[in-house]
Amino acid sequence: MMVTLTPGSTTLNQLRDIWSTGHAARLDDTCRPGILTAARAVATAAAGEAAVYGVNTGFGKLASVKIAAEDTETLQRNLVVSHCCGVGDALDIPTTRLMMVLKLLSLGRGASGVAMTTIDIIETMLAKGVTPVIPTQGSVGASGDLAPLAHMAASMIGEGEAMFDGTRMATSKAMEKAGISPIILGPKEGIALINGTQFSTACALVGLWGAFDNAAASVVTAALSTDAIMGSTAPLRDAIHTLRGHRGQIEVARAQRAIMEGSEIRESHRDDDTRVQDPYCIRCQPQVTGAAMDLLHFAARTLEVEANAVTDNPLVLVDDGVIVSGGNFHAEPVGFAADQIAVALSEIGSIAQRRVALMVDPNLSFDLPPFLTPDPGLNSGLMIAEVTTAALMSENKHLANPCTTDSTPTSANQEDHVSMSAHAARRLGKMNANLNVILGVEAICGAQGIGFRAPMKTSDALQDVIGELRRDVPE
Repeated sequence: MMVTLTPGSTTLNQLRDIWSTGHAARLDDTCRPGILTAARAVATAAAGEAAVYGVNTGFGKLASVKIAAEDTETLQRNLVVSHCCGVGDALDIPTTRLMMVLKLLSLGRGASGVAMTTIDIIETMLAKGVTPVIPTQGSVGASGDLAPLAHMAASMIGEGEAMFDGTRMATSKAMEKAGISPIILGPKEGIALINGTQFSTACALVGLWGAFDNAAASVVTAALSTDAIMGSTAPLRDAIHTLRGHRGQIEVARAQRAIMEGSEIRESHRDDDTRVQDPYCIRCQPQVTGAAMDLLHFAARTLEVEANAVTDNPLVLVDDGVIVSGGNFHAEPVGFAADQIAVALSEIGSIAQRRVALMVDPNLSFDLPPFLTPDPGLNSGLMIAEVTTAALMSENKHLANPCTTDSTPTSANQEDHVSMSAHAARRLGKMNANLNVILGVEAICGAQGIGFRAPMKTSDALQDVIGELRRDVPE
């Protein structure tokens, strides 16, 4: 399936659909006149005598070196291959394809000055399944994601490696098999391709989507835990949360009330609760996870803007008739968004882990058997499962430390303040994986605890959850 996108107004839902389904993407034809106009401006500059950064000069600290017109093609090619310095594991294919789509959206705004052949080859590679191999380490989010994007650009000119038909091979071979001819880069095209935040933004978006999924799952696991300990649902009353007014808090409380509606376990002690208050990990779930949800929505707004942004350099300002150097490639907004997502992930896991500890601890679990085993002593039950969640929670706390505050000068101090957005975004995958396990263990503990409340049953919704769980995790 081919998805048509409009640069400047593409939504995160559209991008998630492309990422999750593997659909190809192309730009809407309405953006093509703007692309062509900017390309003509670059061609005129390249033929002129005036030095224009990125068009007929060197790069970075070498910007003062003028390049002859006959050498501009070599200049752009040399730029790409010299920046292919990434190391580490290869980025997964769906995220790599998302990065390519984001580059399409940026170039499609008509301020980058690339030729239509550059747009066309990205679209064709997406359609035919030629995916560049992108090493995941090497970007500091300064002049954008230079090294990762250089590996993408290298594939477009037939260099480097690519995945095709499930096999890693030389890009030249992949292109031949797919029937694609590599392009020759014209003036400014190399720098347009390697300047930008598309690697960081793609990784941050994948981290964001995983975080939203985990946050939603945590509402379900918290409901299981609440019934397992015969906790009160009074703190979920809507009036409490509307008095405070935070959207996330209100929505989490509403969702948890709905999930627990009709629970026989809850009804059995509604009028004779012996505990005035449950621990915070039960009572304050809406406040904590709701705040995390609000943070995720804020990050989503930032990343949606960035996904549609022009982030290379220099930019062709067609209306003003100039090509001007700026700093849109600096990925500070992406780094900040990734740091916010990381904090949210850490806190969702932190409060979930305390619910696991609450259920397995015989001093806290309110008449549940120690470590949720019917035969404690002979069996250790879920003792070490809780320890694993503590280890993962602690790891996520360390990973949640901000990355954007860790700037370091690079490129002979020309790039003297960097965002570390790539590192900030990449760690979200590990954090989401850790949180997956914490919530999985909480679900197991909650289901086990609810089992000890038989013959009383939990809500229909939670019984369905337990039924799904028991397909893979028997009692």
